[in-house]
Amino acid sequence: MTNQDILAQFGPRESMPYDVVIVGAGPAGLASAIHLKQLANQHQREISVAVLEKASEVGTHTLSGAIMDPKALSELFPNWKELGAPLHQSVKDDAFLMLSKTGGFRIPNFLLPECFQNHGNFIVSLGEVTKWLGTQAENLGVEIFPGFAATEVLYNEQGAVMGVATGNMGIGRDHQPTPQFQLGMELHAKYTFFAEGSRGQLGRELIEHFKLDEGKDPQGYGIGIKELWEIDPKRHEAGLAVHSSGWPLEDDTYGGSFLYHLPKNQVAVGFVIGLDYSNPWLNPFEEFQRFKTHPNIRWYFEGNQAQGIKPGKRLSYGARAITAGGLLSLPKTVFPGGALIGCEAGFLNASRIKGSHAAIKTGMLAAQAAFDALQNNQEHDVLVNYPKAFEASWLYQELYKARNFKQWFKKGRWVGTLMTGIEQFVLKGHIPWTIHKKSPDHLSLKAAKDCPPIEYPKPDGVLSFDKLSSVFISNTNHEENQPAHLTLKDESIPLRINWAQFAGPEARFCPAGVYEYVQDTSSGHRLQINAQNCVHCKTCDIKDPSQNIVWVAPEGGGGPVYSSM
Repeated sequence: MTNQDILAQFGPRESMPYDVVIVGAGPAGLASAIHLKQLANQHQREISVAVLEKASEVGTHTLSGAIMDPKALSELFPNWKELGAPLHQSVKDDAFLMLSKTGGFRIPNFLLPECFQNHGNFIVSLGEVTKWLGTQAENLGVEIFPGFAATEVLYNEQGAVMGVATGNMGIGRDHQPTPQFQLGMELHAKYTFFAEGSRGQLGRELIEHFKLDEGKDPQGYGIGIKELWEIDPKRHEAGLAVHSSGWPLEDDTYGGSFLYHLPKNQVAVGFVIGLDYSNPWLNPFEEFQRFKTHPNIRWYFEGNQAQGIKPGKRLSYGARAITAGGLLSLPKTVFPGGALIGCEAGFLNASRIKGSHAAIKTGMLAAQAAFDALQNNQEHDVLVNYPKAFEASWLYQELYKARNFKQWFKKGRWVGTLMTGIEQFVLKGHIPWTIHKKSPDHLSLKAAKDCPPIEYPKPDGVLSFDKLSSVFISNTNHEENQPAHLTLKDESIPLRINWAQFAGPEARFCPAGVYEYVQDTSSGHRLQINAQNCVHCKTCDIKDPSQNIVWVAPEGGGGPVYSSM
């Protein structure tokens, strides 16, 4: 049954009216909800705000490195320390490494551009920060609905966004209602904010529907893969932030690593790879596993019995796409009845490897614009004051200075490093030139026959691991009897194009083992989709060379359950 058939048989859906509905309980969505309530309290006005979150609990789908610039949080809550915000570990030292296969060198701190310096910032679990923001929002009267995925944008007769609908629950794999069936609900709003994070399902629809990216550079993305470890105290240095560039990636592939020392002998280690890479044999997950075996990195994690060093223990795993195109790829952020905020639009500063401060700031700016409109009894119109406020903000200036960062690295690692140093260190961001991105990431793959295959070592179970054991410790779970949320526009394309031309890149660019080409007696191979493994990173939706894979939200409450990530 289609959704239209279900509505015809079981509808109409119940509806709930709000002043503002927000899709996504991440830093952007929660900051906007909080600021709306703060403004309402200041002006002694009642404003109803609802937040929908597809995760079973606020924060359990949140994944980031993360080093947090507290600038925007201090604007939202000047007394965040007194309120107990989980920003406990300040950055004590920065180390930037240039790695070769067997060694490397550290760039002296006095030569690091400002974008690579983290004095005054905090190493955090962004999931814990998000949970804390959720508590603050609820204390202010925001209604948060975890476990409910928004799956449909609602439009009024004039074509303006008038809210969203949640997905139906209890639909079987055969697309028929089961005994547990529950019809979705409509949430109507005067303004709707979309804060789904990178490559959100509804955000993608809105960008296409309203042509919000017209005249903009193609958006650029990366995949970030992260593990949380507990290591021996003798190898732990609370507050140390290590970044690296170079091995194991080739010179023409954008990417790098992070290694952040949290309290309690914990280390967050991760790798980011630009999804504009060209070799279809590249496997981001395996590149990350290989990175950990470098002599300068493995030292933190491996044991040494003679020195009394205990081996580290891997605690958790996750992966997430990153919207990294920057200012030049930023779509129009407003449309009749709503706005895009945070990573949904792409406000991350790739040069600083930071987006949470931008998410909070844009959430606040959109909240101010909506509040002013509500004060004037407006609804469903275009919040033009939101992009105007952004262009007048410190965030715009920060992103403007970093506008060329990723484009330089497309010309090679050493060109990128040199030009970033010139732009950020010498010119201090006052850059007289602009470099544009010319094509989307999914068009960057070359034919498999034209690229050298990459042989990856087998996991040793000590420093490196396989995908399935990694997915296991991400606590990923989906109701098995539900339609696959990874859909194909054309079921013939995987074999006819992806396998034939690119040797089945889905099996490599997915960090969770969702896509698998298996032997088939009739066709030789077929694509098997293991949707239950999906960690909701959205990489497949971005990197599929045919743009044939479409990620849609599964039943609310499904997916990873990240702990302290």
